[in-house]
Amino acid sequence: MTARLVPSTEKEWNDIENEFNIKWNIPTCCGAMDGKHCVIGKPACTGSEYYNYKHTFGIILFALVDANYCFTYIDVGTNGRVNDARVFLKSSLYESIEQNLLNIPSNAVFVGDDVFPLLINLLKPYPRSAPLSLQQRIFNNRLSI
Repeated sequence: MTARLVPSTEKEWNDIENEFNIKWNIPTCCGAMDGKHCVIGKPACTGSEYYNYKHTFGIILFALVDANYCFTYIDVGTNGRVNDARVFLKSSLYESIEQNLLNIPSNAVFVGDDVFPLLINLLKPYPRSAPLSLQQRIFNNRLSI
């Protein structure tokens, strides 16, 4: 298996955008992000640092994937007490996006679930706490696939 690095050219990002548009009908999307709690044994002398809301000890695998669910970025090892949004905001991916180091097209966006912050280039679902229009429900459905 060949390791794949974070896309570094605008063409690579455009290819990902095209796939998202064709497969998921989400135009200008360059990736979907989420975190996964990986259960571990309690590390010695760490107290509750690795204890998470699922009542297990764990570390977080944070990932960005393309339209085919292939990893384009991973960050592994943050302690399980931290939520996905904080992992993203501390990641080299966030830093690279903020410093415009990845050659991402100017209108490109990423998508994440409702725990992530709403940023100019990061979309998340509309809150379900209020009545949603048909367009908002369709948007939320596309993000949840």
